[in-house]
Amino acid sequence: MKILATAATAGLLLSCSPAPTPKTAAPSRPNYFAVDKATAATLTGRIEFSGKRPAATPIQMDQDQDCARMNAAHPKTNEVIAVDKKGGLSNTFVYLKTGLEGKIFAPPATPAVMDQKGCWFGPRVLGIQAKQPLRITNSDPVTHNIHPMAQVNREWNQSQGPGDEPIVRRFARQEVVIPVKCNIHKWMHASIAVVDHPYFAISSSDGNFEILNVPPGEYTVAAWHEKLGWQEQKVTVAPSVKMSVNFKFKGE
Repeated sequence: MKILATAATAGLLLSCSPAPTPKTAAPSRPNYFAVDKATAATLTGRIEFSGKRPAATPIQMDQDQDCARMNAAHPKTNEVIAVDKKGGLSNTFVYLKTGLEGKIFAPPATPAVMDQKGCWFGPRVLGIQAKQPLRITNSDPVTHNIHPMAQVNREWNQSQGPGDEPIVRRFARQEVVIPVKCNIHKWMHASIAVVDHPYFAISSSDGNFEILNVPPGEYTVAAWHEKLGWQEQKVTVAPSVKMSVNFKFKGE
Protein backbone atom coordinates (compact mmCIF):
# COMPACT_ATOMS: atom_id res chain seq x y z
CA MET A 1 0.00 0.00 0.00
CA LYS A 2 2.83 2.39 0.82
CA ILE A 3 4.43 1.70 -2.58
CA LEU A 4 1.15 2.41 -4.35
CA ALA A 5 0.68 5.68 -2.43
CA THR A 6 4.19 6.83 -3.30
CA ALA A 7 3.61 6.06 -6.96
CA ALA A 8 0.28 7.91 -6.93
CA THR A 9 1.90 10.94 -5.30
CA ALA A 10 4.67 10.93 -7.88
CA GLY A 11 2.12 10.72 -10.68
CA LEU A 12 0.19 13.63 -9.19
CA LEU A 13 3.33 15.76 -9.02
CA LEU A 14 4.17 14.97 -12.64
CA SER A 15 0.67 15.83 -13.79
CA CYS A 16 0.89 19.24 -12.01
CA SER A 17 4.33 20.13 -13.43
CA PRO A 18 4.18 22.93 -16.00
CA ALA A 19 4.56 21.86 -19.60
CA PRO A 20 7.89 22.80 -21.18
CA THR A 21 7.80 26.17 -22.96
CA PRO A 22 8.17 25.72 -26.71
CA LYS A 23 11.09 27.53 -28.25
CA THR A 24 10.08 30.60 -30.24
CA ALA A 25 11.74 30.88 -33.61
CA ALA A 26 13.75 34.04 -34.12
CA PRO A 27 11.99 36.49 -36.45
CA SER A 28 13.27 36.14 -39.98
CA ARG A 29 15.08 39.11 -41.50
CA PRO A 30 13.22 40.70 -44.41
CA ASN A 31 14.57 39.88 -47.83
CA TYR A 32 15.83 43.37 -48.61
CA PHE A 33 16.38 44.28 -52.25
CA ALA A 34 19.96 45.10 -53.27
CA VAL A 35 20.47 46.95 -56.52
CA ASP A 36 23.07 45.68 -58.98
CA LYS A 37 25.48 48.62 -59.17
CA ALA A 38 26.77 47.37 -62.54
CA THR A 39 23.40 47.95 -64.20
CA ALA A 40 22.00 50.74 -62.02
CA ALA A 41 20.97 53.96 -63.73
CA THR A 42 20.79 57.63 -62.75
CA LEU A 43 17.76 59.87 -63.20
CA THR A 44 18.43 63.57 -63.45
CA GLY A 45 16.10 66.39 -64.26
CA ARG A 46 14.98 69.93 -63.76
CA ILE A 47 11.80 71.38 -62.35
CA GLU A 48 10.88 74.51 -64.28
CA PHE A 49 8.34 77.20 -63.50
CA SER A 50 6.59 79.21 -66.21
CA GLY A 51 4.24 82.12 -65.81
CA LYS A 52 4.25 85.17 -63.62
CA ARG A 53 6.77 84.81 -60.83
CA PRO A 54 5.15 85.48 -57.44
CA ALA A 55 6.42 88.51 -55.58
CA ALA A 56 8.40 87.84 -52.41
CA THR A 57 6.30 89.02 -49.49
CA PRO A 58 7.83 89.50 -46.03
CA ILE A 59 6.73 87.22 -43.19
CA GLN A 60 5.27 89.11 -40.25
CA MET A 61 6.72 87.77 -36.99
CA ASP A 62 5.51 90.51 -34.65
CA GLN A 63 3.63 88.05 -32.44
CA ASP A 64 7.00 86.87 -31.08
CA GLN A 65 9.49 89.67 -30.45
CA ASP A 66 12.41 87.22 -30.21
CA CYS A 67 11.62 85.85 -33.67
CA ALA A 68 11.22 89.36 -35.07
CA ARG A 69 14.54 90.42 -33.56
CA MET A 70 16.39 87.38 -34.98
CA ASN A 71 15.17 88.24 -38.50
CA ALA A 72 15.35 92.05 -38.33
CA ALA A 73 18.45 92.34 -40.53
CA HIS A 74 17.29 89.81 -43.13
CA PRO A 75 13.51 89.36 -42.94
CA LYS A 76 12.13 86.02 -44.09
CA THR A 77 9.92 86.06 -47.17
CA ASN A 78 7.20 83.75 -48.38
CA GLU A 79 9.01 80.95 -50.23
CA VAL A 80 6.09 78.71 -51.18
CA ILE A 81 7.03 79.22 -54.83
CA ALA A 82 10.79 79.79 -54.95
CA VAL A 83 12.09 80.36 -58.50
CA ASP A 84 15.61 81.31 -59.60
CA LYS A 85 16.45 83.75 -62.42
CA LYS A 86 16.37 80.96 -65.05
CA GLY A 87 13.01 79.58 -63.97
CA GLY A 88 14.26 76.71 -61.82
CA LEU A 89 11.70 75.73 -59.17
CA SER A 90 13.00 74.51 -55.81
CA ASN A 91 11.34 72.50 -53.03
CA THR A 92 9.68 70.01 -55.39
CA PHE A 93 9.57 66.39 -54.24
CA VAL A 94 10.31 63.82 -56.98
CA TYR A 95 10.05 60.05 -56.51
CA LEU A 96 9.37 56.73 -58.23
CA LYS A 97 5.65 56.31 -57.65
CA THR A 98 5.27 52.91 -59.36
CA GLY A 99 7.62 50.23 -60.68
CA LEU A 100 9.16 48.94 -57.44
CA GLU A 101 6.25 46.75 -56.32
CA GLY A 102 7.32 43.54 -54.55
CA LYS A 103 10.69 44.94 -53.49
CA ILE A 104 11.52 45.64 -49.84
CA PHE A 105 14.24 48.17 -48.97
CA ALA A 106 16.26 48.41 -45.77
CA PRO A 107 15.58 51.68 -43.93
CA PRO A 108 18.70 53.85 -43.50
CA ALA A 109 20.22 54.04 -40.04
CA THR A 110 21.36 57.63 -40.64
CA PRO A 111 18.64 60.06 -39.56
CA ALA A 112 17.00 62.60 -41.79
CA VAL A 113 17.34 65.99 -40.09
CA MET A 114 15.01 68.95 -39.66
CA ASP A 115 16.05 72.05 -37.72
CA GLN A 116 14.23 75.09 -36.38
CA LYS A 117 16.42 78.13 -36.86
CA GLY A 118 15.42 81.75 -37.09
CA CYS A 119 11.85 80.68 -36.30
CA TRP A 120 11.82 78.73 -39.55
CA PHE A 121 11.70 75.04 -40.45
CA GLY A 122 14.62 73.83 -42.52
CA PRO A 123 14.39 72.27 -44.96
CA ARG A 124 10.96 73.33 -46.12
CA VAL A 125 10.47 69.97 -47.89
CA LEU A 126 12.07 66.85 -46.45
CA GLY A 127 12.16 63.38 -48.00
CA ILE A 128 12.54 60.36 -45.72
CA GLN A 129 12.25 56.59 -46.02
CA ALA A 130 9.65 54.76 -43.94
CA LYS A 131 11.15 53.58 -40.61
CA GLN A 132 14.19 55.82 -41.04
CA PRO A 133 14.94 57.97 -37.97
CA LEU A 134 13.85 61.60 -38.14
CA ARG A 135 15.96 63.90 -35.94
CA ILE A 136 14.47 67.30 -35.14
CA THR A 137 16.53 70.00 -33.45
CA ASN A 138 15.82 73.49 -32.13
CA SER A 139 18.64 75.96 -32.73
CA ASP A 140 16.61 78.92 -31.49
CA PRO A 141 16.45 80.58 -28.06
CA VAL A 142 12.63 80.23 -28.13
CA THR A 143 10.27 77.29 -27.75
CA HIS A 144 8.85 75.72 -30.90
CA ASN A 145 6.25 73.07 -31.57
CA ILE A 146 6.48 70.28 -34.16
CA HIS A 147 3.13 69.02 -35.40
CA PRO A 148 3.19 66.60 -38.39
CA MET A 149 -0.46 66.25 -39.42
CA ALA A 150 -0.26 62.68 -40.67
CA GLN A 151 -3.24 60.74 -41.98
CA VAL A 152 -1.72 57.30 -42.72
CA ASN A 153 0.88 57.41 -39.96
CA ARG A 154 0.21 58.45 -36.38
CA GLU A 155 -0.23 62.18 -35.92
CA TRP A 156 1.87 63.68 -33.14
CA ASN A 157 2.50 67.05 -31.61
CA GLN A 158 5.47 67.93 -29.40
CA SER A 159 7.00 71.13 -28.05
CA GLN A 160 10.77 71.65 -28.01
CA GLY A 161 12.36 74.34 -25.88
CA PRO A 162 15.74 76.05 -26.21
CA GLY A 163 18.54 73.59 -25.52
CA ASP A 164 16.24 70.56 -25.43
CA GLU A 165 17.52 67.23 -26.69
CA PRO A 166 16.73 66.38 -30.31
CA ILE A 167 13.38 64.73 -30.93
CA VAL A 168 13.79 61.39 -32.71
CA ARG A 169 10.76 59.83 -34.41
CA ARG A 170 9.94 57.39 -37.19
CA PHE A 171 7.11 57.09 -39.69
CA ALA A 172 6.09 53.48 -40.12
CA ARG A 173 4.41 53.69 -43.53
CA GLN A 174 4.61 55.53 -46.82
CA GLU A 175 2.72 58.83 -46.86
CA VAL A 176 3.20 61.47 -49.51
CA VAL A 177 2.93 64.18 -48.21
CA ILE A 178 2.64 65.09 -44.48
CA PRO A 179 2.16 68.81 -43.74
CA VAL A 180 4.02 70.09 -40.67
CA LYS A 181 3.25 73.20 -38.66
CA CYS A 182 4.31 74.92 -35.46
CA ASN A 183 1.33 75.58 -33.24
CA ILE A 184 3.20 78.44 -31.55
CA HIS A 185 4.36 80.34 -34.66
CA LYS A 186 1.67 80.29 -37.36
CA TRP A 187 4.06 81.16 -40.24
CA MET A 188 6.23 78.07 -39.71
CA HIS A 189 5.34 75.35 -42.21
CA ALA A 190 7.14 72.41 -43.78
CA SER A 191 6.33 69.14 -45.56
CA ILE A 192 7.65 65.62 -44.99
CA ALA A 193 7.33 63.06 -47.78
CA VAL A 194 7.62 59.46 -46.55
CA VAL A 195 8.27 56.72 -49.10
CA ASP A 196 9.08 53.02 -48.69
CA HIS A 197 12.18 53.08 -50.90
CA PRO A 198 15.27 55.28 -51.38
CA TYR A 199 14.44 56.57 -54.89
CA PHE A 200 13.46 60.17 -54.29
CA ALA A 201 14.93 63.66 -54.44
CA ILE A 202 14.05 67.31 -53.81
CA SER A 203 14.81 69.98 -56.39
CA SER A 204 17.53 72.40 -55.36
CA SER A 205 17.52 76.20 -55.65
CA ASP A 206 18.19 75.94 -59.41
CA GLY A 207 15.44 73.36 -59.96
CA ASN A 208 17.74 70.42 -60.54
CA PHE A 209 17.42 66.97 -58.95
CA GLU A 210 19.16 63.58 -59.13
CA ILE A 211 18.10 60.05 -58.17
CA LEU A 212 20.92 57.50 -58.01
CA ASN A 213 21.21 53.70 -58.33
CA VAL A 214 17.88 53.13 -60.05
CA PRO A 215 17.36 49.51 -61.14
CA PRO A 216 16.39 49.09 -64.82
CA GLY A 217 12.63 48.95 -65.33
CA GLU A 218 9.44 50.80 -66.15
CA TYR A 219 8.39 53.52 -63.73
CA THR A 220 6.00 56.33 -63.03
CA VAL A 221 8.03 59.34 -61.92
CA ALA A 222 5.92 61.77 -59.88
CA ALA A 223 6.69 65.36 -58.92
CA TRP A 224 4.86 67.23 -56.15
CA HIS A 225 4.92 70.90 -55.23
CA GLU A 226 3.03 72.19 -52.20
CA LYS A 227 1.31 74.99 -54.15
CA LEU A 228 1.36 73.76 -57.75
CA GLY A 229 0.28 70.16 -57.18
CA TRP A 230 1.21 66.94 -58.99
CA GLN A 231 2.70 65.87 -62.31
CA GLU A 232 3.62 62.36 -63.52
CA GLN A 233 5.61 60.80 -66.36
CA LYS A 234 6.02 57.20 -67.52
CA VAL A 235 9.64 56.26 -68.21
CA THR A 236 11.57 53.16 -69.22
CA VAL A 237 15.00 53.04 -67.59
CA ALA A 238 17.62 51.02 -69.44
CA PRO A 239 20.64 49.50 -67.68
CA SER A 240 23.58 51.74 -66.81
CA VAL A 241 22.18 54.92 -68.37
CA LYS A 242 21.93 58.50 -67.24
CA MET A 243 18.60 59.82 -68.38
CA SER A 244 16.78 63.08 -67.91
CA VAL A 245 13.19 63.57 -66.72
CA ASN A 246 12.01 67.17 -66.70
CA PHE A 247 8.83 68.76 -65.34
CA LYS A 248 7.30 72.15 -66.03
CA PHE A 249 4.82 73.73 -63.64
CA LYS A 250 2.70 76.70 -64.67
CA GLY A 251 1.75 79.58 -62.46
CA GLU A 252 -1.11 82.00 -62.86
